[in-house]
Amino acid sequence: MDEMMTNRAFLQVVESGSFSAAAAEIGVSVATVARQVNSLEQRLGVHLLHRTTRSLSLTEAGKLYHARIREVLQTYDSVKREVASFQKDVKGLLRLHLRHSVGNQVIVPALPAFLKKHPNIKLDVTLTDVREDLVSQGVDVAVWLGSLEDSSLIARRLSPGKRLVCCSPGYLAANGMPTNPDALETHNCIVYRAKSYDSSWRFSRDGKTTSVSVSGNLESESSAVLMTAALNGLGLVMLQEAMVRASIQSGALVDVFPDYQVSSTDSDIALYAVYPGSKQTSPKTRAFIDFLVRLFKEY
Repeated sequence: MDEMMTNRAFLQVVESGSFSAAAAEIGVSVATVARQVNSLEQRLGVHLLHRTTRSLSLTEAGKLYHARIREVLQTYDSVKREVASFQKDVKGLLRLHLRHSVGNQVIVPALPAFLKKHPNIKLDVTLTDVREDLVSQGVDVAVWLGSLEDSSLIARRLSPGKRLVCCSPGYLAANGMPTNPDALETHNCIVYRAKSYDSSWRFSRDGKTTSVSVSGNLESESSAVLMTAALNGLGLVMLQEAMVRASIQSGALVDVFPDYQVSSTDSDIALYAVYPGSKQTSPKTRAFIDFLVRLFKEY
């Protein structure tokens, strides 16, 4: 017999003053309540109630057990309600893994608005371009680049990952504007170094694609390093539009080939929000995914 059920039956008998009143309150037969209380007493090895045909009262052991088990069940019910509220309310700690590039340039600047809307959420943000094991690391949401391989995770595309080739006005003043993609062979190009990426930049327009081999005096696996170098006039760089849009709008960077679609890899370059698969995604996770979708809608 279920131990929780027998304990609740015992409490109801004590609080109602009789087996019949307890049975009516619980919605079962008097015989069922009697069996539950008898089962509890047998399991404990003591009598909890003095029974007569007209009344019942607690034994000494019954008084102690009643006081303690009532407190235990009240605590259990309170914890149960509190835990259940996480599936109803947007609250709690949200652990995030964000890529350095879009994390610094796009997502983190928008977090105050998210937190203002959801004041009961606390964020733990890690900037990393490494695909960690989200489940073992306790990560709720990650922002990754490229297609998802692990089927136990769920991915939602945020942005197609459009790239732009850009540089600072100072670099153009010193070296001139390249008139076509082939001219990049004579320019200092800052190259992103990572798996599935190479030193060939692809330019597509009107159904035709041109591949240009580029090189320069700086390579890095960090988009943040490349952008900082470009902003300081080192050379031309290919970066996500989401990362450089604000700098282009302010005039700190110049879009060199606005009429081309550009890429430095044949792999998927889209940006995804990734989170562990679950039958019940928490409200805090859903809220943050929705926030990301709205944020990247224009990219």
